[in-house]
Amino acid sequence: MAEAFKGTEATSRGLSRGRLRWNYAAIFPDVYVSKHAARTLRLNTVGAWLWSGRDGVIAGRAAAALHGARWVEAATPIEMIWRNGRPPKGIVVRNERIDADELVEINGMMVTNPARTAWDIGRHLPRNLAVPHLDALSRATGVTAGDCLLLAARHPRARGLRRSTVALHLMDPGAESPKESWLRLVLLDGGLPPPSTQIRVANGHTVAYLDMGWEAAMVAIEYDGEHHRTDRRQYAKDVHRSEMLRDHGWWVIRVIKEDRPAVIVARVREALARRSASRLQSGL
Repeated sequence: MAEAFKGTEATSRGLSRGRLRWNYAAIFPDVYVSKHAARTLRLNTVGAWLWSGRDGVIAGRAAAALHGARWVEAATPIEMIWRNGRPPKGIVVRNERIDADELVEINGMMVTNPARTAWDIGRHLPRNLAVPHLDALSRATGVTAGDCLLLAARHPRARGLRRSTVALHLMDPGAESPKESWLRLVLLDGGLPPPSTQIRVANGHTVAYLDMGWEAAMVAIEYDGEHHRTDRRQYAKDVHRSEMLRDHGWWVIRVIKEDRPAVIVARVREALARRSASRLQSGL
């Protein structure tokens, strides 16, 4: 048995209790997996659904992952809309109203649709945690803030409406990683104008997509992950890309994990100010 299963169902079909205890481990009450199975998010999601008696609706980050969103960690608690006051560790249950058109079926399980999933993430998670997941969900499904905010009118007494409105207005499918989402929030919190994301720059040989920036000023900012320094092929590609962007007149600011938010904001602010001053001088 490579999947999660209910112990009572397996023993009713002939699996001995001794073999159940010897070969399998309980991940939730009466829900078992092979002792050698890796605890993936998918396995935990199916296990939580089985624990609910196949009645719970998968929601939140687990639902986002089922819709194709990336960056949801395996240890993320499985959120469900269901009625149970004492869920086990690793499962979060919320007794909330949900309408039929806010549901879809995935792999036999009832799951919140993308709009309801995003709305719930925005309501129940702190902004800085919610936004990267919202970005990833929007990138995977195309869901928009407008789609989600229609639910606020339908559920006017739901908890977290103000929080969700703030997070959903920050959702941007252009973010390709949680670090890019984080970087965008740093810029906005620093009082800078909202940047555009995934800006296309091309010549006859090379096409580059800048993480984010301000096209009128031709100032961009990008997050450099570890692979930019450890992957030789990526390094060579970055060199050619940088040359092309420089030839096109782009000022590209590179950010690494050691950079502090205040320093990042100051560097961007200086670049925008210099470009603005340069354009004024050119116009004189």
